Amino acid sequence: MSRRTLSPEQLFTAACDGDRAALARVLSLLERGDAVAREVGRLAYKRSGSGYTVGITGAPGAGKSTLTSSLITHLRKQDLEIAVLAIDPSSPFTGGAILGDRVRMQDHATDPGVFIRSMATRGHLGGLSLSTPEAIRMLDAVGRQWILVETVGVGQVEVEIAGKADTTVVVLNPGWGDSVQANKAGLMEIADVFVINKADRKGVQETQRDIEQMLELSDLAHEAWHPPIVATIGNTGEGVPEMWDAVLEHRATIESSGVLKSRREFRLRAELREIVARRLELKAREILSGDHWDGLQEQVLNHLLDPWSAADEMLRGVGA
Repeated sequence: MSRRTLSPEQLFTAACDGDRAALARVLSLLERGDAVAREVGRLAYKRSGSGYTVGITGAPGAGKSTLTSSLITHLRKQDLEIAVLAIDPSSPFTGGAILGDRVRMQDHATDPGVFIRSMATRGHLGGLSLSTPEAIRMLDAVGRQWILVETVGVGQVEVEIAGKADTTVVVLNPGWGDSVQANKAGLMEIADVFVINKADRKGVQETQRDIEQMLELSDLAHEAWHPPIVATIGNTGEGVPEMWDAVLEHRATIESSGVLKSRREFRLRAELREIVARRLELKAREILSGDHWDGLQEQVLNHLLDPWSAADEMLRGVGA
């Protein structure tokens, strides 16, 4: 039977039984964000909760994909099962990082202990903030112990993605001090571990000093966890074990302190609010059409009715 003719429940079961093609199909359904995606999401939610998510973000060209590939090699030597969700918040037709840098990760594509998925989010119903946690939960539900979420660059979208990870690794390059200062607020909020990649170049000590100064001036100076700074060379894997040790130490710290539980609860509350807001938005789009809307709009344009009263009239249909 073709996987395209299977029900969402049958596809989900096949994915959980190790069918990689079924898993890929299920993730495609989740990206669509429609009623079928919601059915799959309900099934995944019940089986999720044991996986751990590590976000890997940083500026374009920082070598995140090469570093992630080396990290996969390190984890597979420990016989850990991994999933990689490579987020590209751009058009799925432009290629870019999906077809370029991430080719390096394809060395692991035939390894049954590694599942790699590129996810272009622009244009998908449900958007970045809804499709990403659904995909993470699905990868968790099929039994992946570690889920690596890699993003294209540093910006609002990437900060949003990092907010969905249990531990966030921010990857920088030597000599990036001025840019670090410019991005101070965003980086300070999301970084649990700093990595200075391409550490065979000049400027490592200067970049480390810049980061340390930023940390001293930030509110994080008084927190129980002080983000460590690790130097790596993604091409050779140098420093990757130390980077992973920092991730494990962070996990142990936030698990023992209860921070991990509160972070996950915060994310679920935020996701619930986002889902409700999105459903109301779709409902609003439905009612913002037809003769009734046109008539109210015409009254506003002719100053016969104020905008707030017109909005109240339209929203009576959704109880708002």
